[in-house]
Amino acid sequence: MQALAPIRLWRQWRRRRILDHCLIDAEIWWPVVESSPAASHLTDSDRWHLRDLASLFLHEKSIEPAGGLELADPMRSRIACEACIPILNLGLELYRNWYSVIVYPGEFIARHRYVDEAGVEHDEREARLGEAWEHGPVVISWEDVAAGEPGFNVIIHEMAHKLDLLDGATNGRPPLHADMEARVWTDALGSAYAEHERQVEAGLDTAIDPYAAEDPGEFFAVASEVFFESPELLRDVWPQVYAQLALYYRQNPAGAGP
Repeated sequence: MQALAPIRLWRQWRRRRILDHCLIDAEIWWPVVESSPAASHLTDSDRWHLRDLASLFLHEKSIEPAGGLELADPMRSRIACEACIPILNLGLELYRNWYSVIVYPGEFIARHRYVDEAGVEHDEREARLGEAWEHGPVVISWEDVAAGEPGFNVIIHEMAHKLDLLDGATNGRPPLHADMEARVWTDALGSAYAEHERQVEAGLDTAIDPYAAEDPGEFFAVASEVFFESPELLRDVWPQVYAQLALYYRQNPAGAGP
């Protein structure tokens, strides 16, 4: 444990140096954060801290255009801003072991090859708005970032997958904090997922995106989007889910509530 102290001190010194020289320009930052619904609950102090995190994110991650997209600085800052909202009170270390965000103009074709239990090789292609690889990049559609559709946030969705993958599986339960109980998390999100899945199968209108019924990992990612984008909705529909996400993200975007 003592050997880790110099590493932490060096990292802190290095990040202070980065912020001294590479802080996101105020003329870019404040319009970006003001235009993000997911940041609307943040205090002024939170927004200053988010600016630091987003600046470090831009320094430590490569944001790469694809498909002919041209990325301007405000676009990069928007991506960094919303990528760092979930880890505002958790720390940039939770985004370890991956180094890039790939940005397409719109939806992209994801190709996946795998061998099933019978030994048959499959080559699947699917149009997607976002994707997160365990030790690889995050891939997103800029069109869906810019659209700003209420309750939807492709950046937060994929970052939730990255957090979920910290234990090696997208199972809808990221590594929990020491003051959280796995049983309570599983009961809250598991029962809400089952209810949502039943509603989707019955063809009913759902409070959140029907895509959340795909599997528990997608439910966690979609619930995380709603937690930051439309927190009152999540709190009212599934208060136990909201409470667990508030404990996990160390944030309370809906406020004290009624």
